[in-house]
Amino acid sequence: MTTALSNTAGSAPGAGAEYTRAILAALGDRDPFAVLAELVSSLETRLHSVPDDRLRRPEAPGKWSAIEVVQHLADSELAVGWRVRLILTQETPVLQPYDQDAFARELGYRGIPLREAMAQLDALRNANLRLYRSLSPAQMARAGMHAERGRESVEHIIRMMAGHDIVHRRQLDRILR
Repeated sequence: MTTALSNTAGSAPGAGAEYTRAILAALGDRDPFAVLAELVSSLETRLHSVPDDRLRRPEAPGKWSAIEVVQHLADSELAVGWRVRLILTQETPVLQPYDQDAFARELGYRGIPLREAMAQLDALRNANLRLYRSLSPAQMARAGMHAERGRESVEHIIRMMAGHDIVHRRQLDRILR
């Protein structure tokens, strides 16, 4: 449904490195905490007056709709929050990837009410940001081993999540144009 940029599950070797480069390039030199903090309000502003049928219309055949992107952001927040918590409580845990297209399909993203997806995203993002802001430099340096992308520190994961936000905000703009 989405592009290789946003879904490397089951991709060829090397796709993880390409994905990482693209996501971090989207972030550039922006402060990841500022980017993470602005997501929900930017989505509320962008989506508040969009008719429901338009939120559920995919960008193109085989692509996601706006509501699917929002629910993906919420589930990504859940997955990343879990990964960071594993890293903080275990010694170099294995971080499992997931197939985001299977999540969208099998979990019925297109049928989820926008207010529910936004509430889930808001709650998870606030909880994760509260945790991230409390971390010491030593905790930020702790790492896990992503099964496809290799070693990832908490600091790296936070930067990746901020770049991921930017990529999906751009995707939403394309979908709603």
